[in-house]
Amino acid sequence: MKRTKLAASFLLAGTLLLTGCVSKKELVNLQTDYNKLKDEKTALDKSYQDAQIQLAEYRTQSKSLEDRLNEARKNNQELRNSYATLQGSLDKSLQQNSQGNINISKLVDEINASNRYIKQLVDTKSKSDSLNVVLTNNLTRSLSREELKEVDVKVLKGVVYISLADNMLYKSGSYEINERAGETLSKIAKIITDYKDYEVLVEGNTDNVPISRPNIRNNWDLSALRASSVVQALQNQYGVDPKRLSAAGRGEYNPITDNDSELGKQRNRRTQIIITPKLDQFLELIDKAPEAEEEEKAE
Repeated sequence: MKRTKLAASFLLAGTLLLTGCVSKKELVNLQTDYNKLKDEKTALDKSYQDAQIQLAEYRTQSKSLEDRLNEARKNNQELRNSYATLQGSLDKSLQQNSQGNINISKLVDEINASNRYIKQLVDTKSKSDSLNVVLTNNLTRSLSREELKEVDVKVLKGVVYISLADNMLYKSGSYEINERAGETLSKIAKIITDYKDYEVLVEGNTDNVPISRPNIRNNWDLSALRASSVVQALQNQYGVDPKRLSAAGRGEYNPITDNDSELGKQRNRRTQIIITPKLDQFLELIDKAPEAEEEEKAE
């Protein structure tokens, strides 16, 4: 214990002696260097925090891409199962051929037609999904962090859904678009204009609280009028071709959560902009199955 106290005494005395040997100018320089290092540390701390925020955003985007990849894998497996079923039919038919119960040549043609049909569906769907991913990424990159708090963008089964909160778009209890919505709508309109082969449906939704205002009978009217206001703004203010636009009101009958709380009602009061590719060829394929093609050839 005495040795410890003695060592501490020597250390204190040495420190005092060293301090006494340092000039005032050197102390000032040391203080300046200390302040500079302190400022650099503060800047590094801020850079670290910004990097953490950006990392969180990248992880969120990565999760979304993983979900889309999993869905694509699931669809691919379903197509493989369909092919396996068709192959099984061929094998079974080959076994029955010796008994003269089936025309092998016709069956092979049907199998080939089915394979072409599946390939066309896969190619069309892949093209649609790729375009929708690009469209969604372009839109989310153009929106600010504040806008993303009130704008939800999702891709479900090849369709882009942009959901906007009613308090961002409209004046309270009204279908008139407020000034704050202009910048966000202009960014959405630019994406719509860039992708000319897409149809756009604007869909109004309300909560279940009845409304009673002049010229607005109920929530059906309010939701339809709000959708119409957005459609007309896209056309008149931002130059979107009206032939691509549709407006629909769903009233209170398409909620995404219950209306038991104010938060639930707020989430249900929304306007959705639904962007869908013009898949005319895809629809033709669905309407025209391989069997129908073979019947036409036979005729």
